Amino acid sequence: MRSEGASVSLELSVIIPAYNEAARLLPHLRSVVDYLSRHYRRFEVIVVDDGSLDDTAALVHGFTRQAPGVRLIRLPICSGKGAAVRHGMQAARGRRRLFTDADGATPIDELARLEQALRSGAQIAIGSRSLASRRSDFTVRARWHRSLLGGCFNAVVRLGGIGGIADTQCGFKLFERSVAEDLFGVSCINGYGFDLELLYIAQRRGYRIAEVPVNWADQPGSKVRLVRDGFGTLRELVTIHRNAAKGCYSDAPVARRLSPLASSAVLE
Repeated sequence: MRSEGASVSLELSVIIPAYNEAARLLPHLRSVVDYLSRHYRRFEVIVVDDGSLDDTAALVHGFTRQAPGVRLIRLPICSGKGAAVRHGMQAARGRRRLFTDADGATPIDELARLEQALRSGAQIAIGSRSLASRRSDFTVRARWHRSLLGGCFNAVVRLGGIGGIADTQCGFKLFERSVAEDLFGVSCINGYGFDLELLYIAQRRGYRIAEVPVNWADQPGSKVRLVRDGFGTLRELVTIHRNAAKGCYSDAPVARRLSPLASSAVLE
């Protein structure tokens, strides 16, 4: 690879949040590095270990010895997926920045579809299982109750002020650098509702968002508890509206800033 030193201009940063993912992460991480090595000259992969209690950090640290373009950020405590993604985005150096789930539910080669959306004028490109499920040329393998609850969730989200997006929660989103620095500089939701917060702010600032159908397959061992985490995410939507009412999300883009926890993270 090819991503040593902050002075090197990187084409892409890929952020992978991970909590107790020792059993699932390495195959996806290998596929990510292999794909990027074939399609990008300069890139980095940042794995953010969100206070895991298993061997996630040790496995990633060992993998960095054979893949110099991979970095590990270790958070001292479990702070939530939103916090992990935010720390990774704030540490990233790429011109474009993707976050993808540790289980590889969305194959990394779907990135090409998101890249095309940005080349066509979008500033944010988000993977969509909902759009893909309506087309015969895509495959979405999800348990029926997950699809049902997901549809109900998205209906509530639209009523809550995030309109025009069929799937807000797919863990496969690509940002132009300036947009990532802006959004992750003001976002503060640490849980699964962070996707909603990012899209809420982005829509109100007028960023161009492209929703892109992607292939997706439900993976065994998911950390998401559909009912409990779904309601928790909707509660965070209420928090987002409260933050907006208090002026936490200014209309103008702000300079990038690191949260206190990010500055205390251990980088290896």
